[in-house]
Amino acid sequence: MRIVFMGTPDYSVKTLEALKNAGHDIIAVFARPDKPVGRKQILTAPPTKVFAENNGIVCYQPKTLRDGFAESLLKQLNPDIIVVVAYGLILPKEILSIPKYGCVNGHASLLPRHRGASPIQWSIVCGDKITGVTTMFMDEGMDTGDILMTAKTDIGEYETGEELFDRLSYISANLMVQTLKGLEDGTVVPKKQPETGVTYAPIIKKEMAHIDFSKTAKEVKNAICGYYSWPCAFCFIDGKRVKVLKCKLSDKSGESGTVIENKDKLVIACQVGAIELTEIQPEGSKPMSAQTFLLGHSTELGTPIL
Repeated sequence: MRIVFMGTPDYSVKTLEALKNAGHDIIAVFARPDKPVGRKQILTAPPTKVFAENNGIVCYQPKTLRDGFAESLLKQLNPDIIVVVAYGLILPKEILSIPKYGCVNGHASLLPRHRGASPIQWSIVCGDKITGVTTMFMDEGMDTGDILMTAKTDIGEYETGEELFDRLSYISANLMVQTLKGLEDGTVVPKKQPETGVTYAPIIKKEMAHIDFSKTAKEVKNAICGYYSWPCAFCFIDGKRVKVLKCKLSDKSGESGTVIENKDKLVIACQVGAIELTEIQPEGSKPMSAQTFLLGHSTELGTPIL
């Protein structure tokens, strides 16, 4: 197939590479514009652009798809199909109708659960045991198109958002290759999404990662795992902001939001159960074990953790 690929982050590159290796003709890549990265705000190209340039594929980076330029360009390119994986822009109706086989999206959840921008992290934060990838025809709605294929995978008890991103990127790549083959040979039959079980995974903001110890220990654990490595769960210990990088469930109990163990372990009581903070990063410091933190900080029993 002659493919226009739309995607931006590392997650997208796995699918782009898989389609190229499967023998498809990648005639163009669309990615979001370069953006400043890091403390020095160095203007950095997105990973899909880097892959495109390294493989002799032209890359376009429009700020919008709604000013007519992208529509005109895509009509000239005349792709058989547009494949979209974590692009970051919604495709308008005028573009959806251009390719012969339509526009196919690889979405990192089992639709209709977790429609929206952040399905991978939300699947962990919400305590899901199983997730996966769905390929679907795109329509004007938010992840509402007809389902083509799905692939399921279990979520590990302490699997982080970062780890799940990596695993699903490979699952997504393999599923997209299978989906395009099925579309070509007519073996994939689109089906409507169920009207029940619809949930949404909105864009994650930094303040969402503030740990709420009035929740159950399992809910706190899910938040810590889901928000790693961005934006990273955090709390305040003795007035100082502390990122929580790793944790374990504890069988202790006590007044929620207070320190209930402070010797070799830092354990905080939750509404139900307790959570042991095993690796943390105090503001202005490097990551460290909680045990190392306690050696230099007299965090008394009963200290409220906000």
